Order: sequence, then structure tokens, then C-alpha cells
Amino acid sequence: MKRFLLIGALAFSSIIPGFSQEDEKTIFDFWVGKWEVTWDEGNGKIGKGINSITKILGNAVIQENFKIDEGANKGYLGTSISVYNPKNKTWHQGYADNQGAFFSFNGERSGDKRIFKSEAVVQNGKTVIQRMVFYEIKPDAFMWDWESTTDGGSTWKLNWRISYKRL
Repeated sequence: MKRFLLIGALAFSSIIPGFSQEDEKTIFDFWVGKWEVTWDEGNGKIGKGINSITKILGNAVIQENFKIDEGANKGYLGTSISVYNPKNKTWHQGYADNQGAFFSFNGERSGDKRIFKSEAVVQNGKTVIQRMVFYEIKPDAFMWDWESTTDGGSTWKLNWRISYKRL
């Protein structure tokens, strides 16, 4: 009976979101594709852009190319590379933009969410950690939040929320 229950639980878990036995090196594969991105800029204005995500270097690296086409930050360009290190079983991302910013993140899974989080840095006398959270992940859409904390992660402040729709 125990064997039957274990087999049933394993079969059930493979079809229910959040119970997948997904390989850690593929947890960001949902992101690959060409996406229309939109966000609320306030005062009834919507920012728009395109984010093209491809796999390169023998499908071992995820490359991002982000462009803002409409809104307050029109002309903004950003790019990243994300890679899984099988030796220490961790994800890493380096992000840079056309305004001189550079970020280094470590990736993780938290339930149904995928997260890239920075190391703590001191800014204006405060210790800041930033993170990108991918959630509500579906085949043709997901949400992305840019958040920051100054209390070691006890609370997070939403800085930017982007809606992704596959093109």
C-alpha cells in the first residue's frame, strides 16, 4: 500500500504546478522568447518595451536584451547573461545598461517564484539588497517585480512591476 501511495504521489506531483521535479538548471527557461513588456508609470501613462531572451553558448547561457520603446525612459537599453553553475548548483546573472549601471545577482527558486537577488551593498549609509521576482508564470505571460530592502529582507519595497506577454 505504501508503494502504491508513493507512486501515486509522484505521478500526481508531476502534473500539478509547484510540485514539479524540474531540474534546477532549467528553472529560468520559461523566460526564453520575445516578450512585450508594459508597466504603469502613473498618471494614466503606460511604459512599453520589448525583452528578447535567447539561449546562447550551446544553450548553457540565457542572454537578455531589454529595450524601452515608449514612456518616461524611452531609449533605455539593458542586457544580461544568466548561467547555471552545476558545480555549486547556483544561478548567476550579470546585468548592465546604457546608463552605466551594473548588477550581479544570484538566482533561486522559492515555491512557484523565480528570483535573482543581489548581494548587500551600502548606499547612502544603508545596507541595500535588490531582487527581481518572476511570478504568476504561464506559457505566454508572467509578472516581474523589482524590489529592494534595507532591513535584511524582512520587508521588501516594490520599485517597478512589469507585465510580460509573449509575442
